[in-house]
Amino acid sequence: MNETINKGKFVLHLWIPAFACLLQADGNDKRMEISGNIVDVLNRKLFAGRVTVESGRIASIERSGNYMDPSLALRMTGDYILPGFVDAHVHIESSMLVPSEFARLAVTHGTVAAVSDPHEIANVLGVKGIRYMIENGKKAPFKFYFGASSCVPATNFETAGAEIGLGEIRELFEKDGLKYLSEMMNYPGVLNRDPLVMEKINIAHSLNRPVDGHAPGLRGDDAKRYIEAGIATDHECFTLQEALDKLKYGMKILIREGSAAKNYEALHTLIRDYPNMVMYCSDDKHPNDLVTGQIDQIVSRSVAKGYELFDVLGAACVNPVKHYSLDVGLLQVGDPADFIVVNNLTDFKVKQTYMNGQLVAENGETLIKRVEAEIVNNFNTSRKQPKDFEIEVEKDSTPLLRVIEALDGQLITRELHEPGKLWNARLVSNTANDVLKLAVVGRYGSSKPAIAFIRNFGLKKGAIASCVAHDSHNIISVGVSDEDICNAVNGIIDNSGGISVASGGDVEVLPLPVAGIMTNDDGYKVAEQYTKLDAKAKELGTTLHAPFMTLSFMALLVIPQLKLSDKGLFDGKKFEFVDLFVE
Repeated sequence: MNETINKGKFVLHLWIPAFACLLQADGNDKRMEISGNIVDVLNRKLFAGRVTVESGRIASIERSGNYMDPSLALRMTGDYILPGFVDAHVHIESSMLVPSEFARLAVTHGTVAAVSDPHEIANVLGVKGIRYMIENGKKAPFKFYFGASSCVPATNFETAGAEIGLGEIRELFEKDGLKYLSEMMNYPGVLNRDPLVMEKINIAHSLNRPVDGHAPGLRGDDAKRYIEAGIATDHECFTLQEALDKLKYGMKILIREGSAAKNYEALHTLIRDYPNMVMYCSDDKHPNDLVTGQIDQIVSRSVAKGYELFDVLGAACVNPVKHYSLDVGLLQVGDPADFIVVNNLTDFKVKQTYMNGQLVAENGETLIKRVEAEIVNNFNTSRKQPKDFEIEVEKDSTPLLRVIEALDGQLITRELHEPGKLWNARLVSNTANDVLKLAVVGRYGSSKPAIAFIRNFGLKKGAIASCVAHDSHNIISVGVSDEDICNAVNGIIDNSGGISVASGGDVEVLPLPVAGIMTNDDGYKVAEQYTKLDAKAKELGTTLHAPFMTLSFMALLVIPQLKLSDKGLFDGKKFEFVDLFVE
C-alpha cells in the first residue's frame, strides 16, 4: 500500500516498489517500462514515476506524483531507481580477473562503468596488453573506459616488460579512441618539465583528452606546478590538507577506498565542501573484496555520515561521466539505459542493474555469462635457490640497516634504521622485532634477486610472494627464512605468475597465467581461492588487512618513501637508489 505524507510544498509518496515490464521485444527494438521512486541526480529531484526504455535508451520519464523531500525519503523503505555507479579510477588487473570477468562481479554492486588505467598489463606487454583489455572488455555488457598509459615503464629504476612511447600514445588516442591520458606517475618529471613527460601531456591536450594525476604528498608550490602542467585529477591524497592544497589550484580529488589504500576517513568532508570536485574510486580491489562491494559501499557510508543525498550520488554517478565525457546514462531522456534499482537510500542494496536496457544483475546474482579469455604472457626467469637470497656481511659489528616501514591502509612507507640480525655472517629476518627479509626477483630475465628488509608484515614463520608487484610486476616476496622465500618465489615461477604462500616445504599457489597478474577463471571461484590464501598468510602471523595487496605496493617506486625494485632499494622522495646499510 502507498502512503502519502504532506510536508510543506512536498508530497512524499511511500512507497512504490520498482517493477519492470517488457512490453515489446522485436529484434533489437525492445521496449520496457519500469516504475518506482526515481532519483534524478542530475537535476537533484526525487519523485514517483515510470521510465520507458526503447532500443537500449531512455525514451521517456513520467512523473506520477509531486516531488519528494530527500531528507524524509532517507528514512523510508522502498525501491528507488537511480543512475548506475562509476568507479572513477581502477586497475582491473588488481582484481586478478580479466575485464569480462570483472564485469560479472561489479554489476552486482550497481557499477556500470569503470575508468581504468591498464598500465599494469602495459608494463608487461605494452600496447598489446592494452588492446587485450579493450577487446576482452567488449565481450561483456559493461562500460570499460581504458586510458593511454603514460608511464610504461613507470620509472627507469626497475625492469619492465615493455615500453610505450609518444607515437604509441598518440595512436591509442587516434586509432583506439581512448578517452584520457592515464595517471602521470612521474611527478618529478612534471615538476622539472622533462621534455618527454611534457610531450605526452601535450599530445593529450592537443586531442582534447584530460590527464589523470598521481602526486602523493605534493603540497604548496609543488602541487601548484604539477597542476599547472595540465593535470586534472589525483587519487593519491592521504591527508585532507594535501587535498585542499590541490583543490585550491583546480584539481579534482578522487576519494579512494581499495583493498590496501583507504583514504575515505581522511577525505570524506570534501563531499560536503566540494561536491562538484570529488569522485569515488577503488584504484586496486582484490577479488574477495570485489565480491563484497565497490562504489556502493562508499555511497552508503557517506549517506550514513549525513552528507546530502545528491552530493553523494553526484560523486558516484554524475561527476566522472561529465569529467571524462563518458557515454554512460544518467537517467535522462535520450541517455543509454544504464541504471540500477536499490532497496532504499541508506543501504543501497542493489536489486537490479541494467546496462543499455539489459538486465545484467538481480538480487546479488550476476546475469552476465562467462566468456573464454585468451592467455597472453611475458614471463622468462629460472627457478631460484635459497642461496640466491643470502646477504653475506664482512663486518664484525652488527650493521645498521635501512628498513621499509609498511603502513596498513596506505601505499606510502617510512624509512627506519634498525640493527640487522646476523647468523653465520649472513643477514637474516628478525621475527622478534618484526624486521623481515624482502626480495624482488626479476621475471623478464634471470638476474640476482634484490634484497631489503621490512617491518609490519608480522610473519612468525613462512613466506608469501606475489607476481602482482606494481608497476613492473616482477616477483616480490617477504618471509622469515631464505628457504621459504625461495619456495614461495618458485611456486610463482612454476606457474608463470600468481600469488603464493610457503611454509615448512608446503607451497600453495593461486596461478595467474594472463600476463602473470590475472586469471581467466571464474571470478567467484578466484575470490574463494584468494580468501583461502589470505587466511593462510594470516595464519603465518601477519595482521595486515590485505597482506598481498600491501606487498604488491612495496615495489611501487613512485610512492614515497622506501621501496624495492629488482635493481635495488629506492628512495621515492630523493628519486634515487640508496644503500641497504646506513653508514
